[in-house]
Amino acid sequence: MECMHCLVTWVFLIWVLFLHPCTSQSPASELDSLLQDYAYRSLRHPHTGIIYTGQVPTNFTGVSISALRLRSGSLRKRGFQDYMQFDIPVGVLVQPYVERLIFVYQNLGNWSSYYYPLTGFTYLTPVIGLLAYNAANLSSTDLSYLDFVASESPISIDFENLSNASAGADPKCVWFDLAGNAQFRDLVSSNKCDAYRGGHFAIAVNTSGISPTPAPPGPTHHKKKISSKAWKIIGGTVGGLVVLILLSMLICCIVRFRREKKVKEMENRAEAGEPLHFARVGGAQAPVALGTRTQPVLENEYTAVGLS
Repeated sequence: MECMHCLVTWVFLIWVLFLHPCTSQSPASELDSLLQDYAYRSLRHPHTGIIYTGQVPTNFTGVSISALRLRSGSLRKRGFQDYMQFDIPVGVLVQPYVERLIFVYQNLGNWSSYYYPLTGFTYLTPVIGLLAYNAANLSSTDLSYLDFVASESPISIDFENLSNASAGADPKCVWFDLAGNAQFRDLVSSNKCDAYRGGHFAIAVNTSGISPTPAPPGPTHHKKKISSKAWKIIGGTVGGLVVLILLSMLICCIVRFRREKKVKEMENRAEAGEPLHFARVGGAQAPVALGTRTQPVLENEYTAVGLS
């Protein structure tokens, strides 16, 4: 039993360490969950293709949100023009596929630097977001993001009220992916940027003199496939080691259990066996049999029988 308790303990520890990682959210992710909830509240009787403006909590003054419900098939075939500051082209694919999705638009206003700090840069525009969620249940909260990619032409972002950059500065488009990582790209025009995926976007100017790492020119399929393949290899290796450890422990437990069972059976058999009878021979006790199958016959008896 001790072995089985030990095995259960090891399985629980492995589950905690490897299969149940910490799910704590960043402040930006927590804000996305909150704004998703309030954007969905605006969809009381939603119609497909209609933009609904949401109301944010009073302690987030300056932030604006809206929601747009679309069919995935219609989005791929027709796109959607003029969703706030976004022009969504045809050919947008949603992963994982859902029948209907909801685009949540965010404008973080004066909260941009707080939730998306960018060391060495100054924002020339507020940070705006375009996030997709499943539209199956409009009362759902804490939904996971839907990833989407523009497979044919990029999503166009038209920034309004662009602040004047300092003399000689080179403004850059900034894209924060769903994990919050920042990438940079050149502007398409004086106030326009392109994007291929969802996330948060802004225009910023470098005030530190350090060149930022540019974003790839198009969809990052190849990079994502390489990263996914590497994680699969790592996960497979770790999983194999875990299974090997558990299998070894299980075999040890089975062997130990069988050995203990065999010893117990021998002890029970010895306790239930017939006791030996003892008799005094001289001055000592010695085991004796209760009877014999053939009674002993003296040699002279055989002689007497023969003579007769």
